[in-house]
Amino acid sequence: MDKLIVIGGGPAGLAAAASAVDAGISPKDILLLERDDSLGGILNQCIHAGFGLHIFSEELTGPEYASRYIDRLQEREIPYVTDAMVLSLNADRELTYVSPKDGFVRLKASAVVIATGCRERTRGQIMIPGTRPAGIFTAGSAQRFVNMENKMPGKRAVILGSGDIGLIMARRLTLEGAKVECVAELMNYCGGLARNVAQCLNDFDIPLLLSHTVTDILGKKRVEGVKIAQVDENRRPIPSTERIVPCDTLLLSVGLIPENELAREAGVVIDPITGGAVVDQYNQTTAEGIFACGNALQVHDLVDNVTLEAEAAGAAAARYALGGTKTTNYVATTPGDNVRYVVPHKIDLGGAGDVKLSFRVTSTIRGCETVIRSGSKELRRIKKRVVTPGEMESATVKISDIDAPVSVSIEERA
Repeated sequence: MDKLIVIGGGPAGLAAAASAVDAGISPKDILLLERDDSLGGILNQCIHAGFGLHIFSEELTGPEYASRYIDRLQEREIPYVTDAMVLSLNADRELTYVSPKDGFVRLKASAVVIATGCRERTRGQIMIPGTRPAGIFTAGSAQRFVNMENKMPGKRAVILGSGDIGLIMARRLTLEGAKVECVAELMNYCGGLARNVAQCLNDFDIPLLLSHTVTDILGKKRVEGVKIAQVDENRRPIPSTERIVPCDTLLLSVGLIPENELAREAGVVIDPITGGAVVDQYNQTTAEGIFACGNALQVHDLVDNVTLEAEAAGAAAARYALGGTKTTNYVATTPGDNVRYVVPHKIDLGGAGDVKLSFRVTSTIRGCETVIRSGSKELRRIKKRVVTPGEMESATVKISDIDAPVSVSIEERA
């Protein structure tokens, strides 16, 4: 029996495995399973710079960042299997996987870390009407084609959605000689980081159309154009604003969904807002001994934050595997005014030290304060110049100050 199994070899899984060894578990008692043919996850196709600023205090590309954590895994001699697809996981931490090397394998673990990342929302999930021609890609698929397969998805593109991958691909396609007509965003705010808007759109004069969406796709064999319309306050297209934008490619950057089929199978309770597991401050799910981290828990903006979260989860999983017990002295965390969700969802009052609360706001607010309360008692009040749904917010509180359910609100300054 392996004491600890990490599912996923991307940035979260790599950091969790290395952190578990640093927390005292023997490398021979860990196994990392990755379904791709190499470690690194999505970072392998993110060849742009901007990673590692918080952890390494320098700008790295995605493969460079992944390489540093792969080196940590190998320095600690942690066993891993690539081309390993985990087929099942139950609440008793029994799992099965298949790989060309090992065939069909059944394992039981003392603790499991789910670091399976996320997947992109597709055209079918947002139900864009129109024909079904070639030339429609998710932004991540197009990124893989360009950066890893050396293939261009098209020469004239429209991007629907302003997620970070879509913004980065607007710049990437432009640098490769394609024409990006516009980025259309259904909401009245951008879904990506402000720095990506500046560096990927503004620097290349690519229009960002807020409160716009694609209402139809034109073309039979290949995309010939799309219809774009402005939307009202209820996000419904305004017919009088509809216009045709000629193009041969439509990229979709319309959201990411945490990969949690295995977690559901194990009986883990899933938060319908984040799409990830309900966890405590140690990233332990509602299934004892099963932990979650990275984009499988909540969609992050920065890989540095993924790494920090995964390191905490890996250390907690190691402690559990070495004899830790699950406690039930919990208080809930709840989103207050102008806050969409809060992670962790509950706090174990038997713990010590600080708890980091991560949350996203519901709209862009300027001149505001983050207010954290335990019951009616105010724990912290943090001034903010601006908050936006596209960027995750965080704050820490001391467990010793908590004696009632915790709420997080955003309040406008008087």
